Formats: sequence, C-alpha cells, structure tokens
Amino acid sequence: MTRPSPDTPALLTRLRAIVGRRHLLTGERATARFRHGYRTGAGAAVAVVRPGSLVELWHVAQACVAADVSIIMQAANTGLTGGSTPDGDDYPGGVVIVATMRIAGLHLIRDARQVVCLPGTTLDALEKALAPLGREPHSVIGSSCFGASVIGGVCNNSGGSLVRRGPAYTELALYGQVGADGVLRLVNRLGIALGDAPEEVLARVERGDFSDAQVKACDAARAHDHDYAQHVRAIDADTPARFNADPRRLREAAGSAGKLIVFAVRLDTFPVERDTATFYIGTGDPMALTGLRRAILSRPELLPIAGEYMHRTAFDIADHYGRDMFAVIERLGTARLPALWAAKGRIDALWPGASDRWMQRAGRWLRDHLPARMRAFRDRYPHHLILKMPGDAAAATRALLDDTIGADGWFECDAVEAKKAFLHRFVAAGAAVRYRAVHRDTVEDIVALDVALPRNARDWTETLPGDLAGEVIHTLYYGHFFCHVFHQDYIVRRGTDPVAFEHRLWRLLDARGAEYPAEHNVGHLYRAKPALADFYRALDPRNQLNPGVGQLPRGRDWR
Repeated sequence: MTRPSPDTPALLTRLRAIVGRRHLLTGERATARFRHGYRTGAGAAVAVVRPGSLVELWHVAQACVAADVSIIMQAANTGLTGGSTPDGDDYPGGVVIVATMRIAGLHLIRDARQVVCLPGTTLDALEKALAPLGREPHSVIGSSCFGASVIGGVCNNSGGSLVRRGPAYTELALYGQVGADGVLRLVNRLGIALGDAPEEVLARVERGDFSDAQVKACDAARAHDHDYAQHVRAIDADTPARFNADPRRLREAAGSAGKLIVFAVRLDTFPVERDTATFYIGTGDPMALTGLRRAILSRPELLPIAGEYMHRTAFDIADHYGRDMFAVIERLGTARLPALWAAKGRIDALWPGASDRWMQRAGRWLRDHLPARMRAFRDRYPHHLILKMPGDAAAATRALLDDTIGADGWFECDAVEAKKAFLHRFVAAGAAVRYRAVHRDTVEDIVALDVALPRNARDWTETLPGDLAGEVIHTLYYGHFFCHVFHQDYIVRRGTDPVAFEHRLWRLLDARGAEYPAEHNVGHLYRAKPALADFYRALDPRNQLNPGVGQLPRGRDWR
C-alpha cells in the first residue's frame, strides 16, 4: 500500500464518519478493483471512499484536502489509459480514491432538451430516460464503453462514434476546485440559481429542487460542441478534427481529467433520428474509402450520423474474442452491463484475467452471431466500413457508393444487420483485452493508441517497419472514419518492451502530423502536451487532484 501520511488514522476516522464503515475500504482485497485500470495501470491507495450523496462527496473532498492526501476521482473505471486509477505507489501523502458511482441521478430540463447529470449517472441510464421522449444523449451504445459515466466522458474528452456531435463537451458544470492556498471552493457554472452555501447548492441540485424559472437559458454557454459539424467537414485542413489537447475544447470540467471534483454537468440532448439507412461497405483499396469520405464530407446534405471502420483482423478478433459480450448485450440489453462490469472487476482484481478466461470458454458454445452477408464481406475484403445516413440522404448515398466503391462492394443493411454490425464493432476494444488474458503465455501486453489524423490526410493506413512488425502478434485497426480518429491496438509478443515499442510508434505518428490521444485522455500512458499541461496547472495549482496524469510531476505545487 502507498506510504500514508502521519494524519492518515485521523483522516480515516473522519471519512468513516461521513460515509459509514461499509463505504470506506482500506484492505488490499477490498480496494483492488478500484486500484486497477480496465486496460492498464495499477497502484496503491490508503483508502477507497464511496460517498452516497453530493453533500457526502463535498465533505469527503474537504477532509482529503485538509489532510493533504492525493485525491483520485473515479466513476465507472472504464478508461483505456489508466487515468482514473493510481499508477505506482509514489504519491504525496498517499492516495485516496473517491468512487462516485453511488451518486446516480439525472434531471431533465427545458422540455428534455437538456439534462443535469450527477457523477454516477451512466450513459445507459441517460439513454433509457430520454428514449420515451424521442431524444438521446451525446453518445449512445456503440460509441462508448460498458457502463461508462456521463461525467467521465466530459472530463476525459470522450469522442464517440456520432459524426455530427464531436467530443463530449459542456461549459455548464458544478465543480469543486482546490486553490493554490489549499482551500476547496465550490464553483457553480450550471446556469441554475441554487443558493450560496455549498451544502445547500449540492443538496438542491441532487434533489432537482429548482424551478424552470431558476434555470437560465445560457445560450452563450455551450452544452455540446456546436461547431463540430462544420469543423469535421474541413477536409483540406492540415489539423485533426478532434484530439485530447485541442485548446478549442478545454474548458473547466471539459477535459479536466480529474483535476476538478465535478458534482454535476448540464448537457444538450438530441432528437432521435428514426428514418435512417445503414450501409455495409467492403473494399481492398483504402483509397476508395478516402474518396468516399471526401465526397461525403464535401456535401453538407450528406453528413453521416456514424461511420465506423474495421480492418479484417479487428473483425476476426472481435468475432472470436468478443462473441460472449456480443451475446450478453444482444440478449440482456445494456441495463445490466454496469452490474456485470462491477462483478467482473471484483473477480479480476483478485485473479487477474480470470473472468475473461472463463467467459471465453463459455463463448465457444455460442452459435454464429453474425449475418451471412457480413461473413461474405469478411472473406472478400480487408477493409470494412459501417455507414449510417439520414433517410433523406439514402438515395444520394446509394448513387455515391456505386460511383466510388462499385455495386459489388456494398449492401444496404436491414434492421437486424445494422444492429449486429455496430454491435460487432463495439466489442472490438474489449476483445483485444480478452485476447491478452487468454494468451498470457505468448502476449507481453497491448499497446493501445487512439490517433487523430489530419483532416486532409488521404493515406490513412499504416505499414509498420519490419522490425516493429516482427514484435507484433496482431494489429487491430478500427475507429471513427469520418472524424479520422483511429484506435490502433498492437498485441505485442512476450519479451517486447511495450513502452519502448510505443515510443517508436509516437515518432512515426509525429511524422504523419497526427495527434494522440484523440479521445480517451492522456491518462498515464501519454505525455500531456504543453497546452494541456498548462490547462491542468490552471485547474489544480496545488496539484492535489490526480497528480502525475499526463506523465507530469506529482509533487505539490507541481514540484
């Protein structure tokens, strides 16, 4: 466990008084699932504390700030870069992890055109609350992690697959900030009149104790990235459409990466597009997809809803190592995913990789889950694209596909094929983790990059130099094609140095004008670039919240 400060016993007594004995965890076994990242990262902690209300969270934060311990805020722990878990044991004062998933709730406002979400609110819960009203959140299943939280998405620049909406973003938030003087202050930027005293403000927002008259229109403050649809269409720009360190979308809670204590965010919701058409596209020529992308983005009336790319290798790994998760989501829906995810985390914390190995064995008994036409395209083509368009653009899209891809290189999905195609793409990231767990004897690790290529890049495929290629068992390429954001997972052989391998990849990406990470935050895998590092320093001048994120200094006052 991490080195405790001399005041640790007093702090633990105080935290126990706030949340109760059951919700203060101190043993290594009890805290294990909170201290290990989903894909990477692990470290020690003095304690894990699980507040059950916003007022409890405020009091927990006050106690931790006063005790001068390092604080790591954690929601669903679904991140891919280890940014919501400790990384090693060397933290000033020791680490207290504040897990917020007990504080779930949301309030629909302005005729459900906007929503206020609390820290434990999941995307799945928000999607279900909006569905009867014909609306949906910024991200939906298929563009987000299992059980991911809404606030986690905002704080970590999560991107999602929906082309028109850009990364998760808002300028309307309620958060706590530790000043350079070591004092925790509550900042209300929600645009809702809630009073002045912190406990009153927090209790009222949690209850939804505010009238329509107290909710300001806040038209000048954005609750999503209004400019992204135009931004992504700039196909001749030599910069990426979205990436983690983009100063355009670093604002208080948005992109804060745990450097603030975020109590609530206010976000826009969107009408559900019911009249849509989904096309499945295959080709052996990547330049054909380049031509399709540029043709579609150059015509505003053809802006896609989603466009998801998969290479054949990613298709196969998702097929063989994501089949059981595909079946769980298809048969049980997404409502049970958070509970299943928590159970998986508890098992893996005690026996690393055990749940994946058990689930893989069970998956062997499942019948073929993919449509015959997808199977046929897998055999014929290495490059696959799932394209979802609004219904009024369907006819023009069919003609464009014939011109750019050829009549034999695409088919229009029925409802079942469309759902299965996107779900198959969705399980790809988890399938890579499964492969590592099952093949520990031959796999050293996964080197996972999410990369944003310049919008004007025409050659978007990668050919590894021979020496690097020789260290890879499988390379999985998949991503959000029209945003030019790609997930690149390298399953490297036993004996490979993953860090050295990744740093060599960075040099290749720098030469291509790429930005990385694109949408999963720097965590502990990436170095924060200067603009992002300056943003973190401004948010947390004392460096008490998530110190060391972005490979930055861990000492107080950024020493």
